[in-house]
Parts: sequence; C-alpha cells; structure tokens
Amino acid sequence: MQTGSVVACVGSIGRYEGQKVILQGWLYNRRSSGKLQFVQLRDGSGFIQCVFKQSEVSQDVWACLQDLSQESAICVQGVVRKDQRAPFCGFELSGSDLQQVGDSQDYPIAKKDHGDAFLLDHRHLWIRSR
Repeated sequence: MQTGSVVACVGSIGRYEGQKVILQGWLYNRRSSGKLQFVQLRDGSGFIQCVFKQSEVSQDVWACLQDLSQESAICVQGVVRKDQRAPFCGFELSGSDLQQVGDSQDYPIAKKDHGDAFLLDHRHLWIRSR
C-alpha cells in the first residue's frame, strides 16, 4: 500500500469523493467480468463495491484478487467515485492496490440456500450477512 492515503470507513465514504483512501474489511462477495474484478467489501459500517481493472493493477494484485475467498480480511486502496449505479451506498472505489491480511478458506456459508439447522449451528457467522 502506498503511504499518504487516508484510512476511511465505508459509512463515511462520501466525505472522500475524488480522494485516494484505504479501506479495511472483509470480502463479502467477488465476481469477475474478463479484465474487471468486482470486490464487495464490508467493514462493519457498511458495504461498498471496489472495481479493479487488470490494466491498472500489478500482476501480483490481479493474482491475489483471483484467489480471494469469502470473508478474507483485506485492505483495499483506491479513489472514491460517485456512481448512481453502484450497489450499496452510491459510491465505488476504483481499486489500485489490494493486500490480503487474513484468509478464510473454511468459511462454511456460501451464497446458496442453507437449512435452518445449519444456519442455527453457524449463527455466529450468519449474522455477518445482510
């Protein structure tokens, strides 16, 4: 991560429009569209989408993006921009750097239907979802 960026939280991201910030949180979801990666990050104050273009990040960052698992702890650096199409809060982060802080390969709750018994057994994890 480059120094000089403000560490922000998603709940107050609108204050930093046009500025480079660092967000720290957990990977809520990730999807790919060819040369774009869409990372949805949550930090306890809200959710935000971070968009990474393959041509604008290093090969190491791109490889890291492809290997992230749900609920991995991450730090993301990028420029905040307003976009009405952006899910969650009306702002997106144009990602320039990403660092994985912690891995969560064994996170048992995926984006599929689970039975009530399973969710009750994993309640401490289920409450992380929306």
